[in-house]
Amino acid sequence: MTEVNAPVTMSDVARVAGVSTATVSRVVNGHYGVSPRTLAQVRSAIEQLGYESSLVATSLRRSRTNVLGLVAHSFQSYTAEVLKGVMKALSRSGFDLIIYANSDLYGSYSEGWEQRHLTRLSGTLTDGCIVVTPWGEMHSRTPIVAIDPVRGATAPSVMADNLAGATTAVEHLLGLGHRRIGFIAGRDSLASAWSREEGYRAALADAGVPVDPTLIGRGDFNPESAVPLARALLQRADRPSAIFAASDGMALKVLEVARELGLSVPADLSVVGFDNIPEAASTGLTTVDQSMFQLGYEAARMLKSLVTGDWAEPSQIVLPTSLVIRSSTAPPPSAARP
Repeated sequence: MTEVNAPVTMSDVARVAGVSTATVSRVVNGHYGVSPRTLAQVRSAIEQLGYESSLVATSLRRSRTNVLGLVAHSFQSYTAEVLKGVMKALSRSGFDLIIYANSDLYGSYSEGWEQRHLTRLSGTLTDGCIVVTPWGEMHSRTPIVAIDPVRGATAPSVMADNLAGATTAVEHLLGLGHRRIGFIAGRDSLASAWSREEGYRAALADAGVPVDPTLIGRGDFNPESAVPLARALLQRADRPSAIFAASDGMALKVLEVARELGLSVPADLSVVGFDNIPEAASTGLTTVDQSMFQLGYEAARMLKSLVTGDWAEPSQIVLPTSLVIRSSTAPPPSAARP
């Protein structure tokens, strides 16, 4: 008689790794609070026992896995805040979460990595996935919800009202008396980047201020991309009296460059960001709050209902934004007034 091996369980993994079942669960579901050493032990045991293979086999024997995936380019403050909302929406829902991220901590881009993760996850390990700030249109056998989608995307998505948020930010600077306002844009494949630039241009046009293309720097939302752009703007003889950056991460780099160049914020330079990450509050950055927690919450809520077939609302959700005024903005110095 052929011997049939029992399926590998979390208890088996816990026994081999020398940890509790709860710890194994935290590792499998991507939760915080596991030391690097313990994480390595559990992953080694999972590989040794083939636990993932067991999970795949189990998923193939039933219609759903009750596991959702989250794919992110990097885990900076923005994604961490989004994840909090996702976890809140999944609390007591019966769904677990698997998190996949680019292996580069600093978020460097390698072609096709998101699609490879989705292919690996969809239909076997997960019932559907949330993709945070994707690099392109994604394809999957199971439902996908994009947070901050690419331009022209047709998949279900959740995003902030980026146009209104950016317009309000620039109107705030104009209201303080600024006329030479620099702009550091985000990754141009994303709908949010285009909308934020459109808001910048629209606010200037409404105020009768011509758009100076030389005051626009092309970043990519990676904070480091803003450093040379900010330096180029602030070292000009006719430097702007204010800079609006399309993300808080880039705005914080503008503050760093200003300090390096001996400029005082906001006496010499006003700076506005977009996101309202925790670091914005601690640095006094004026910014546009796009409620990243709510982005994650609504994306998870939508994905759960798409998986169960209960979603009856529009497939694109747009959330309101609000301006949070802090200490990084003030009227321009007299020399910068028109």
